[in-house]
Amino acid sequence: MGAPVRADPAYKASDIVAHFSPTKALGGSRSLCIGTETECAKAIPEQSKPVDGFDLKVNFDYNSDRLTSAARSNLDEFARALKDPNLSASHFLVEGHTDGMGSDAFNLDLSMRRAAAVVKYLTVHGVGDDRLEAKGYGKQKPLVSDLMSSENRRVETRLRNQ
Repeated sequence: MGAPVRADPAYKASDIVAHFSPTKALGGSRSLCIGTETECAKAIPEQSKPVDGFDLKVNFDYNSDRLTSAARSNLDEFARALKDPNLSASHFLVEGHTDGMGSDAFNLDLSMRRAAAVVKYLTVHGVGDDRLEAKGYGKQKPLVSDLMSSENRRVETRLRNQ
């Protein structure tokens, strides 16, 4: 029959590099403008907001920590991005989440296993495990207001402060 069908990734490595690039977070050089607020707004570029999390679009089936084909495709792009010279010194927190079904203890364990599955996949694909930290949140931080929604079964990543 042939090779299994792989979904197109939801993003490209270049999207991730642009999102987390240190130059984005640092903004421009310091400057002083003497003039009206309007004149200075034109002379001094607006500072970038701090970099927030990046939804890896790694979703899971109900009660599962197994990576789907679509999840692996997205993680391939993420691994490529983390090997980019612009991100080579960056460290990341990999956050696992669940939907609202089940007990707090069960969901906390499941979310940790999901984050660990992502970290394992990335390390197998060449990302140093010293750059990644897995953390489970259970059902504490839903993505959407419907706590039972499958969208809440996910992994996100954030830059880790050193």
